[in-house]
Amino acid sequence: MKFGIVIFPGSNCDHDMIYLFRELLKKDVVELWHKDHSLKGADCILLPGGFSYGDYLRCGALAKFSPVMNEVMEFADKGGFVMGVCNGFQILCESGLLPGALLPNDAQKFICKNVYLLPDSKTSHLTHYLPSGEPLKIPIAHADGRYYADEKTRAELRKNDQILFRYCDETGTVSDVANPNGSVDNIAGVCNAKKNVYGMMPHPERAADVTLNNCDGLKIFDSMLKMLR
Repeated sequence: MKFGIVIFPGSNCDHDMIYLFRELLKKDVVELWHKDHSLKGADCILLPGGFSYGDYLRCGALAKFSPVMNEVMEFADKGGFVMGVCNGFQILCESGLLPGALLPNDAQKFICKNVYLLPDSKTSHLTHYLPSGEPLKIPIAHADGRYYADEKTRAELRKNDQILFRYCDETGTVSDVANPNGSVDNIAGVCNAKKNVYGMMPHPERAADVTLNNCDGLKIFDSMLKMLR
């Protein structure tokens, strides 16, 4: 299985993702530049975090016009697996591949710290094999991570089991106090109804190596790989 990692001008988590999949998970990785018109035979597509095109206009708003995104959207429409982290999540929402939008944090500040996530979906690739009720410690680093969707959309997300994670405290309690950015319903990640497109604001690739004293993110990727197999 080949994993294509899309790199935009301003991406800064691309090599974190490349290192994770190539060195730690021992997977075949191909790097995709934003001007590419081909996915180069990739079976799964990953959009890393960063500041694509400097986050000018709006986070992810310019990246959706990159030539490679035409290929990614066509790939997703045909059922191909796509995952976006942080800026990648923003790009997927801007491209219409995921519902909702990412707005500026309610504190109007860039936030970089470890947070806790409670797996919500029971049927998604990222959460299916995670222990129920067990919080994960995963870092965040964003200024525009406040997830928003209207009530009708949120009702559909709940109905279709599309909410991947909710922000919680270290005991697994979901509350306003544990919400770092004001995301509606403490939502930290969602997938589409077909469950082949995934997005999350926290960075599991930054919590996947024993040298970092945290491998909670690796649990998410292990679940993903088991489901893909």
